[in-house]
Amino acid sequence: MTGEALFSQEAGHLRELARRAAEGGATLLVAVGGDGTINEVVNGLVTVPGTELAVIPRGTGGDFVRTFGIPSKLKGAVNVALAGRVRTIDVGRAVYRSSQGEEESAYFANIASAGMSGAVAKRTNEASRAPLGGKAAYLWSTVAVFVRWRNVEITVDVDGDRRTGPMFDVIVANCRYLGGGMKMVPDAEPDDGLLDVLLIGDVSKLDLVTTMPKIYRGTHLPHPKAELLRGAVITVDAAEPLPVELDGEQPGTTPVRFEVVPGALRLRVPA
Repeated sequence: MTGEALFSQEAGHLRELARRAAEGGATLLVAVGGDGTINEVVNGLVTVPGTELAVIPRGTGGDFVRTFGIPSKLKGAVNVALAGRVRTIDVGRAVYRSSQGEEESAYFANIASAGMSGAVAKRTNEASRAPLGGKAAYLWSTVAVFVRWRNVEITVDVDGDRRTGPMFDVIVANCRYLGGGMKMVPDAEPDDGLLDVLLIGDVSKLDLVTTMPKIYRGTHLPHPKAELLRGAVITVDAAEPLPVELDGEQPGTTPVRFEVVPGALRLRVPA
């Protein structure tokens, strides 16, 4: 097997490299990095269907690979890249408001959100993560943002089913994990043609303290201040712009429309 090593020069460069490789006839791309790296590569691949993706996890959170059991250790991940089976999965597409106030769109492979999660991801990305490690960094950021966050009135529509009320967060999930190992949406299936939507309502500090250990185990649902819905098209809006997060990146704000793109990605997973 022969190949070529491509290196990103700046943010967003991997998207273009992935697209060019796929258009040039590449049958397999191996992404080496974290959830942000995977997000860029997926945004390049979905426009040129057919090329397979393998992942060597080398990031802070490593959340995308957890749903599929792709090993975090180098040897195991390389074995999957070389000899894994192919699983065709969905991706999500988001149309949001950019920082310049214009409508833009991007894809996500793992989890998107509107609300507090975007601020948590931003804080984690900007902080020095080396002393803490991914899980601890995300946990610290979650607590730090939560104690200052003010929930707002949010309107969510899931395939015509509307909810309005004070919410901290709207999680739109293709896969199950976020924040360095939080099993936030434990029943999400990345190939069912739907997105799982978790509405997090007016939770208190006590709710956070008592529920956080359960989130890592994926046993926090059902919860009296959360609601889980499923749908193909989701819109989120609020009286004031809320940060939108896609696979740990923050490209813009609400209003935002999320939609599932069925069978858009061919991923190598353990055989």
